[in-house]
Amino acid sequence: MSLLTLQNLGITLGDPLFSDLTLTLNKGDRLGLVAANGRGKTTLMQCMTGETEPTKGDITRARGLRVGHVAQYVPNAELDHTLYDLVLGALPAEQADFESWRVDVVLGDLSVPYDLQQTQLRELSGGWQRTAMLAAAWITEPDVLLLDEPTNHLDLHRIGLLENWLRALPRDVAVIITSHDRAFLDAVCSRTLFLRAETSRDFALPFTLARDALDETDAADARRFANDLNKASQLRKQAAKLKNIGINSGSDLLITKTKQLTERAAKIEAGAKPAHREKGAGEIKLGNAGTHAKALVTFDNVAVQTPDGRALYNTGEKWITPGDRIVLLGANGTGKTQLVQMVQRALSGGESPVRAAPSVSLGYSDQHLSQLNKADTPMQATAGQFHIGDQRARGLLAGAGVNIQMQDTPLHKLSGGQKARLAMLVLRLQHPNFYLLDEPTNHLDIEGQEALEEELARHEAACLLVSHDRSFVRNVGNRFWWIDRQRLIEIDSPDDFFAGQLVGKMG
Repeated sequence: MSLLTLQNLGITLGDPLFSDLTLTLNKGDRLGLVAANGRGKTTLMQCMTGETEPTKGDITRARGLRVGHVAQYVPNAELDHTLYDLVLGALPAEQADFESWRVDVVLGDLSVPYDLQQTQLRELSGGWQRTAMLAAAWITEPDVLLLDEPTNHLDLHRIGLLENWLRALPRDVAVIITSHDRAFLDAVCSRTLFLRAETSRDFALPFTLARDALDETDAADARRFANDLNKASQLRKQAAKLKNIGINSGSDLLITKTKQLTERAAKIEAGAKPAHREKGAGEIKLGNAGTHAKALVTFDNVAVQTPDGRALYNTGEKWITPGDRIVLLGANGTGKTQLVQMVQRALSGGESPVRAAPSVSLGYSDQHLSQLNKADTPMQATAGQFHIGDQRARGLLAGAGVNIQMQDTPLHKLSGGQKARLAMLVLRLQHPNFYLLDEPTNHLDIEGQEALEEELARHEAACLLVSHDRSFVRNVGNRFWWIDRQRLIEIDSPDDFFAGQLVGKMG
């Protein structure tokens, strides 16, 4: 049974975000909605809830349809509420008076600790805020659940709990998920919609298989377009020959034939549709300044502690050498951030028991992009800090997806994706030979993640990175360090760690 039907739907905000989108959502569908940053995913969800009107087209909803929507951010007006009160407030007033027990059930299913239930939302992490919004949507017993970037700010354990919770939903509930987490999409979606400005593509496949099918479809479109143009070219050549013969011989029949061939060629050219070319959100390019040092960073049984001095683990004797792409694995609270900060201090000339070769040049980015000054403009972050000249800086910024209108505005006005790409550009301009990256894929769309993976591998750049993105970790890492039972051990593959974090269930 169809719950939602989109017919020739289109949204234009200056440029078309998408057009002529026709889609039927049935009971039990698990649909992954995939597109680059700023290409209309959130806007499409808002159309489905009725919050935004499409520029053209129609949306038909099943009678009495209940839609639960989990947006990316908690509204400012709700931040002073406790987590419990936010969920209770989602119930109609008459139900809230007599069925408050339902809040306890939902929060129990989502494994929310009691002390957090009584905490104001503004004091909670982004991950717990998203869990609160999910609980508030689910308690309304929706027929369709819309989840906009649900894994943002979640650690791997919470992502695993969310995956298991989604798998356990009633089979007739439909779910639409926007996400840049490829492994998450593969785990929870059986259908994938690639949202495009002109021809969106829908496949009854999880993301990775759907991506392969999309590539094949695009390649077939490209071949068809080339064949059509070649056919039209051949017809025009034939028409030109016949025209000359007809003129020389005075044959009206050949002149008529020439006109027919020319019209056929024009018709084929008019009907030929070029293959889709994705308009990138901005390029990501890195480099590797190189070094002759055999060991870039050395850990000589370094003791890692909490900020208040509590022992966490010892590193043992370890080295990071040129070409090593080391992923630091560990559950939350085991000390990943402490080790990263110790390395950052050592490479920045600060006091640290970690030793670094004198020739190491650091490129550092953390998950909050704190290396960028929010009061700066993109031009100040580039031309103002590096001797590259205004003209080149503007060209580099435009290539990174920061258009000319945004280049002289404060960074806090940029989107998360623009700031992430700007941070990667700043890294490139630092000419590092060692990258220290803490959750570098935050705010990057799938295209950006793949570009970053390719750049790190292509330049054989040495790096130490922390990430909850399983696909990114598998594609980038060639060494893996695991903080396990107060030891830092090296393992061959991250899969055992992933498996351990993803077990368990909500409730």
